[in-house]
This record gives sequence, structure tokens and C-alpha cells, in this order.
Amino acid sequence: MAERLSAEARKAALLELLPGWAETPGREAIARTFVFKDFNEAFGFMTRAALVAEKSDHHPEWRNVYKTVEVVLATHDAGGVTALDIALAKAMNAISRQLGVA
Repeated sequence: MAERLSAEARKAALLELLPGWAETPGREAIARTFVFKDFNEAFGFMTRAALVAEKSDHHPEWRNVYKTVEVVLATHDAGGVTALDIALAKAMNAISRQLGVA
């Protein structure tokens, strides 16, 4: 099982994920909203991110409405944010940059 990051380690990791990712109010998780040009691009992002998530056996909480994808990451078994969440957030950032979203 992955170890939960300390508050200090989580804040340091979030600095590497800026702009975009932030702590989730009311729970130990990180979140970001991605806005794409259209549904097709948003769905493409989700498909590519799903392949990364499946490969690492670490899956996001997410919601898609048209061109917007809201993502929340936390490792439920650890009760908070772990290195798995940070790695998936970095991968999602890279995928979104490839699609032209900062």
C-alpha cells in the first residue's frame, strides 16, 4: 500500500503541479478542472489518462460535462494523497499540454 504524504510533502508536490492543481476543501485530496475546446478533445484526454491510470492500477475520481473534466485524486486505501496521486496528476498535466491545454 502507498504511504500517505505528510502535509508538508503534499504542499511541496502541489507546487510542482501548478498551475491548476489545488487541495480539495474538506478532504485530503487534490483536484483540477481541465477545459478543452470540445467534447471530443475532453474525451480523448480521459481515454489517454485512463490508460495511464489502468497501467498504474490507480484510478481517478472524475466527472465530464461536454468540454470540461473535473478530476479529484486521493488514494482511498491510504486515506489521502500519495505519490501515486502526484504521478497521475503529472501524467494528466502532460497529456493536457499535448492537447494544447495549459
